[in-house]
Amino acid sequence: MYEGRGKTMPTTAILDIDGTLVDTNYHHALAWFRAFHQHGEVLPIWRIHRHIGMGGDQLVESLCGERVERDKGDDIRAAEKVLYMALIDEVEPFVGARELIQELKEAGHAVVLASSAKTDEVDHYLELLDARDLVDGWTDSSDVESTKPEPDLVHAAMDKADNSEAVMVGDSTWDCEAAQRAGIETIAVLTGGFSEDELRDAGAAVVFRSIDELRKRVRETSLDGEATRELPRQA
Repeated sequence: MYEGRGKTMPTTAILDIDGTLVDTNYHHALAWFRAFHQHGEVLPIWRIHRHIGMGGDQLVESLCGERVERDKGDDIRAAEKVLYMALIDEVEPFVGARELIQELKEAGHAVVLASSAKTDEVDHYLELLDARDLVDGWTDSSDVESTKPEPDLVHAAMDKADNSEAVMVGDSTWDCEAAQRAGIETIAVLTGGFSEDELRDAGAAVVFRSIDELRKRVRETSLDGEATRELPRQA
């Protein structure tokens, strides 16, 4: 919490959407695999998955190098968009996702949903979570110049809440790195497919198996208004 405008203001909860609130990471990995394949680049899906959470403006070069980015990057990104949208109706929210938002609001936190996806994708997730009228704001690709692991998305979410005291909830190493660069803590979940060790090495203060477990143990985190305590590693 911090003192602002003469009163104590609760910490803002910045909730990553993809892989954290909704189960999209493997759909995205498959869509990227097919997009690369369409353009003559065959990559093992496990390598693509390790980059999910990184913005598409950086993912192609990170995986394939400068030449592929220069010659095919825009076409690969456009193909991934179409291929992912063909899968989006299969996406489901994680158990406890909406309940976490509601409980954080009831506890007095501002809640901002963070994504650098296009507006139509974010709109789909807002409807899926039934969260449009529940949250204080959300971000999409129009709010950021550089995507994760750059901190632009985190700063944009903080601006939406007009609060520099914030905590990130995310699922990927890229979430953790972006939050660290923005100077805030990350509470991580395993639902994006990254291991606890990877998330902690990237800067996560604490790691839970799922959003639902975070809900049940939120009082052990800084979202309870106290400093995060070091928790035992998950078995």
